[in-house]
Amino acid sequence: MIAPPSPLCIDDESQVPEARRTATQLADDLGFDATGIGKIALVVTEIGTNVLKHGGGGQIVLSDVRLGDVRGIEIVGIDRGKGIADLDRSLRDGYSSAGSPGTGLGAIRRLSAAFEIFSVPGQGTAVLARLWATALPSAEAGPRIAVGFAGAAHTGESVSGDAWAVAQSAGRTKLLVVDGLGHGAVAANAAREAVRLFHDNVRLAPAAIVQALHDGLRSTRGAAVAVSEIDSDRNLVKFAGVGNISAAIVTPGARRHLVSHNGTAGHAVRRIDEFTYPWAKDGVFVKHTDGLATHWDLDRYPRLTSRSPSLIAAVLYRDFNRGRDDVSVLVAAEARA
Repeated sequence: MIAPPSPLCIDDESQVPEARRTATQLADDLGFDATGIGKIALVVTEIGTNVLKHGGGGQIVLSDVRLGDVRGIEIVGIDRGKGIADLDRSLRDGYSSAGSPGTGLGAIRRLSAAFEIFSVPGQGTAVLARLWATALPSAEAGPRIAVGFAGAAHTGESVSGDAWAVAQSAGRTKLLVVDGLGHGAVAANAAREAVRLFHDNVRLAPAAIVQALHDGLRSTRGAAVAVSEIDSDRNLVKFAGVGNISAAIVTPGARRHLVSHNGTAGHAVRRIDEFTYPWAKDGVFVKHTDGLATHWDLDRYPRLTSRSPSLIAAVLYRDFNRGRDDVSVLVAAEARA
């Protein structure tokens, strides 16, 4: 999918209803009924108020998600405030030290199909809520690899030159991250074309997909591209990349960087190689454009690697966004029960 709109800033009270309107419009577009839209309005209001009151401001990231034929919305609130000292107390229904119109984080948990919170004193808080437009079939099995994303367009641009895509089949997950050269509409055009080419060639191996992207992007400005395949059955990751997209596999106490060659797909590529790496069931796969600083370290966040990839991506985006380019961070991990 193309990268969604940039995160919504929550720096003053007027931006909370703006975020609520944006979220409810997205919910309406995705087929939520009036009750579901009302729940989303309450969740966004509560998250926005908490971000403002406790974090001194922050952002809300909205993403549309899908499980089978069911559409949903993922809402992530991030701030760099003082953090939450007593999580148990903050999750009790009826507790809201901010005086928000909801009844605290406990209400968000009650209204949501999935809820997670990550907070470190002195570092801030990230809250994730996921709601579905319709009930999930009881027999519906989710993908074996869960994927999360966070990102934003360059300041002053209405569109991002970054994009990403995912294709999943039994036991295998293929992931694309693309950074169109420069930023703005022309870079976004190259990124959209890369996504189309990825889906057209998704049955190929990663290196062959990158070759197809290189051949197909010649009429565009060009892009940095990286294609990976996580094979859960064989416990392997295959990776091929051209340009300055970074990728790493993080396991407890270790971080392995994946090899990408210099060049620009569509213009100058000297070689395309595919590398294979071991994949651990407790591993976290992180892939990002150069809008994210490379000195991130998940070890500084206790137990974050056990959380949803969307929450991990949001925390990395919050803390390591360079603020001077489009930024995208994609995270994948084995789905937790």
